[in-house]
Amino acid sequence: MTTKLVLVGGFLGAGKTTLLAKMASIMTNEGKRVGLITNDQASALVDTALLEQLSDNKESVVEVSGSCFCCNFPGFKKAVSHLKDKLAAEIIIAEPVGSCTDLSATILQPLKKYAEDTLSIAPLSVLVDPKRLTNILDKKTGDLHPSAAYILEKQLDEADKIVINKTDLLPSEALETLKNRTIARWPQTSVFAISAQTGAGVNEWMTDVLAQQKAGIRLAEVDYDVYAEGEAVLGWLNTSLEVKGNQIDCDALLQSLLSNLGNRFDEMQAPVGHVKALMIAKNKVVVGNITGKKDTLQVRGSVGKTDEASLTVNARVEMSPEELKAIVLDEFYKLCKDGIEVKETALKYLQPDRPNPTYRFDSVV
Repeated sequence: MTTKLVLVGGFLGAGKTTLLAKMASIMTNEGKRVGLITNDQASALVDTALLEQLSDNKESVVEVSGSCFCCNFPGFKKAVSHLKDKLAAEIIIAEPVGSCTDLSATILQPLKKYAEDTLSIAPLSVLVDPKRLTNILDKKTGDLHPSAAYILEKQLDEADKIVINKTDLLPSEALETLKNRTIARWPQTSVFAISAQTGAGVNEWMTDVLAQQKAGIRLAEVDYDVYAEGEAVLGWLNTSLEVKGNQIDCDALLQSLLSNLGNRFDEMQAPVGHVKALMIAKNKVVVGNITGKKDTLQVRGSVGKTDEASLTVNARVEMSPEELKAIVLDEFYKLCKDGIEVKETALKYLQPDRPNPTYRFDSVV
């Protein structure tokens, strides 16, 4: 059986995990066997925990952590093989690290050369936040470091499909203008507009990307010195904690944590790639994120009040990882003074190493 592999790239905060969950739900309801692969520089990933909670089968979600797909191609291939062999997955959807680019040269071309007999590779879709897309079109960096904005631009340069997300936040006229500007800037690339949150436009994009056979039809010209700097300017933090107490209001705790972190980062004028937080208790979830300034804060779901819960926080912010760790834990423990016991189960903070891909093709296969 040939399995369809769909790679969904895009910068931090673009909404990739929400889209993966939506697509998996649609395909599962159609009777398809769907596998998901998440990716991060460290374990304790919000994306993995959230997708496992939303899935009927936790075995359908596999995490590749410790490096990006391109720098651990064998690990990525192993995850694909696991889902093919154990789940008999008909469709595998993979989400690379949000700060990664050059995926056509380092992932798609190697797959086309070495795995084309067992995989049907879908075109590379790159999801993009409309505000950050507008900044790129205006030749501005917005709230991103110039080298981080460079990564985003290169993601768009190599895309087979550009997918503008969060259309529910845009007036129709503004969306149409943005689509036209995007088509003019990347005329060789198909452009879609969706809302992964509401589902608008998702079926149209899915139908197209699953039907197409050509993937990685172009390579981006990537300066790895700038690319490395764009990743290294961000401190990365992944932490998981268990909380116990008397009727802890998990929704309020998560909302307050993200709000307070947003205030701290805004006051410091520290650009945010993304900050994600997830609380789980009794098979219920509440998840929230910040993708820039504090006013980008969104919270979904509800856990309500409970005596025990788990919390996972992932933060990518322009500061040292040590400072990021100190701020996140400081704001969290400030909220836990009223009889809440805390146990740290995972803590990793780092600055990403220079990208060193397993393969890097200089031509299209």
